[in-house]
Amino acid sequence: MFRRGAFIMFGLVVMALVVGATVATLVAVTSRANVWLVMGVAILVILVIGMLARNVLGRTFAPVGELIDATRRLGDGETGVRIRTFRPGPLAAVGASFNRMAERLEAEDERRRRFLADISHEMRTPLTVIRGEVEAVLDGLHPTRSLDRVLDEVDLMDRLLEDLRVLAMAEAGRLTLHPEPTDLTILVHDVVATYATAIEGQAVSLEVDVSDEIPEMQIDPQRVRQILSNLVSNALRQMPEGGSLQISVRVDQAMTEVLVADTGPGIPPDRLDAIFERFVRDGDAAGTGLGLSIARDLAIAHDGSLVAANRQGGGAVFTLSLPIRD
Repeated sequence: MFRRGAFIMFGLVVMALVVGATVATLVAVTSRANVWLVMGVAILVILVIGMLARNVLGRTFAPVGELIDATRRLGDGETGVRIRTFRPGPLAAVGASFNRMAERLEAEDERRRRFLADISHEMRTPLTVIRGEVEAVLDGLHPTRSLDRVLDEVDLMDRLLEDLRVLAMAEAGRLTLHPEPTDLTILVHDVVATYATAIEGQAVSLEVDVSDEIPEMQIDPQRVRQILSNLVSNALRQMPEGGSLQISVRVDQAMTEVLVADTGPGIPPDRLDAIFERFVRDGDAAGTGLGLSIARDLAIAHDGSLVAANRQGGGAVFTLSLPIRD
């Protein structure tokens, strides 16, 4: 658009010069009686050229001024700033990019506000319980041993704060991984052994199927253990007593996949896209509501992925994919 405007302005200047030269020639060859007529025509032509130039300049540079003003308002923190769609050309692409950026900033601001509100709610619940229990003990209504519940709530707050720290570091790209050669098969069995008591207590049938072709993985074992622990604990919370938990490890091209499947109620179809969002929980389920969100971020930090789906016949399956590296 700028190049087109420059060409138009160049043409108008050339036209003005031609008119000026023509007027000078006419004045030189005509009689004095016709000089005023020639000058009047010349002035009229110059005015027309000036109006055309003003119109061209307005169409060329007005969108630039609008873009500068919108950028200033967005920089001052004003939300909902948008610019009108320009005519096809370079500025049209710039305007569309600005609008997309403004929409992302507005959506991120809304997510930040909702996140702070969720944190406040999650922190208020254990604090309320702690306050009530301590006051009851001080008033002599509860024996001192009832402080065990206070310790449980303190542990919950500690887990919540640690989850928030990991989540913030992962989203900011500052989560440091310490990859090392790791036997994923041993890691999976270690995680299963950690939950052996809970599995027996729920009378859950456990099946672990590991392919013989699993290579040694270059991963952070502590972070991958955290992912698997979140998936197993989530599955146990969803399953009724006497359910079935299946964990399988397989190789799919350049990725190693760990599948954690349960026989619980599954994931409502309208929540499949939101299952990895922060503080998403089913009813009064235990936990901080951050486990799956953290697990997905840790998988992404390994250049992998974590997806959820429903199984045919009931239950959910989570698939953790990790790249195979030398």
